[in-house]
Amino acid sequence: MKLLTLASSLLLAVALSAADAPKSVYDVPLKDIDGKDTSLKAYQGKVMLIVNVASKCGKTPQYAQLEQLNQEFKKDGLAVLGFPCNDFGGQEPGTNAEIKEFCSLKYKVTFPMFDKLVVKGADKSPLYQVLSGPTSPFPGDVKWNFGKFLVGRDGKILKRFEPGDKPDAPAVVAAIKEALAAK
Repeated sequence: MKLLTLASSLLLAVALSAADAPKSVYDVPLKDIDGKDTSLKAYQGKVMLIVNVASKCGKTPQYAQLEQLNQEFKKDGLAVLGFPCNDFGGQEPGTNAEIKEFCSLKYKVTFPMFDKLVVKGADKSPLYQVLSGPTSPFPGDVKWNFGKFLVGRDGKILKRFEPGDKPDAPAVVAAIKEALAAK
């Protein structure tokens, strides 16, 4: 009887926590790189390329390609969004101010950057719970810095690209163009 009660309690706890979890990327409370409260609601109707970034990674030069995509497609409705994380080899140790300065000076980043967050494990941020959690069309922890999620104008996750997929790779650019063409 005690085992049945314990199992029922665990199921109820899981159901309640799932009910509290954000259903959409737009519902997730966030902070921008300057620490101001925000969300992705400002990007409703746009195609978003959400990327976990780091300043001291072998893939850090992808910032230049991300900025190039931003410049080329923002007029068509693309929003490249950078989310610093320090989950992989301590490759993003800086403060938000240091990250912002690095991105601005080294890569001339103009796309929006957000507060550092956790993209994997037990402390995974609510945004990455939506992007890569069990209810995502592409579940599973992000494998390294510069993992990319393409989100359609309707907020649905369309594609997931691994860190080794460069932002200017033909498959990535084709998926962005396809998402931008969908109205």
